[in-house]
Amino acid sequence: MTPSPAPVIVDARGLTPPEPLNLTLEALDVLPPGGEVILLLYREPTPLYDVLRRNGFTHRTEISDGGEFAVHIRHAAQASGCVTPSPIG
Repeated sequence: MTPSPAPVIVDARGLTPPEPLNLTLEALDVLPPGGEVILLLYREPTPLYDVLRRNGFTHRTEISDGGEFAVHIRHAAQASGCVTPSPIG
């Protein structure tokens, strides 16, 4: 079994919209099978969630005690056990 690649960290703390969304989409465009993007922000990226869903990605959001958000993003097919890359259109 091939190990999963290291997660790609997109540190968008301190950036203003639409920079966090653009950086995340760029990272997802080249996300390898089994890969994960972790987006770090000071606010919840609510508009991103619909974009992820429409493009075949799933996410899990963690909120730290300090109010920082970490959004873990993977291909939705990986979550169900099937690995099929989904391009961002």
